[in-house]
Amino acid sequence: MNIEFDDAYFMKKALVEAHLAFDQGEVPVGAVVVVDQQIIARAHNLTELLNDVTAHAEMQAVTAASNYLGGKFLHDCTLYVTLEPCQMCAGALYWSQISRVVFGAKDQERGFLTMGSTLHPKTKIQGGVLADESSELLKRFFIEKRNLN
Repeated sequence: MNIEFDDAYFMKKALVEAHLAFDQGEVPVGAVVVVDQQIIARAHNLTELLNDVTAHAEMQAVTAASNYLGGKFLHDCTLYVTLEPCQMCAGALYWSQISRVVFGAKDQERGFLTMGSTLHPKTKIQGGVLADESSELLKRFFIEKRNLN
């Protein structure tokens, strides 16, 4: 029996990663990379743990997916990420030639669309999948962070 999973299903998997980041004190952004209805990479922000500004969920996911596939291009892959990628991540996604990017919440301040960055011309983009859930987790994180300081 072949089951087709939809964007919401995979975004929920990215949200699991975002919750892991939240629990570790990281900005709660999670990502998964999917090919042929199979998750080949799971990642979340690791910037605090690794003391590395480039350790965004998307960067971790692209690296893991490339390692899994044994090549640098992510053709026929979809990245599901809970927050619109920043321009740094958009650059990595551009070079990976990923086929599709699906994001949850829009990043009005630092998102690649706001900043005027672009993805590869063949990459399809869809935003707003489980945006409320993604946005609420981010808001909760920053409210709690402010209350601790």
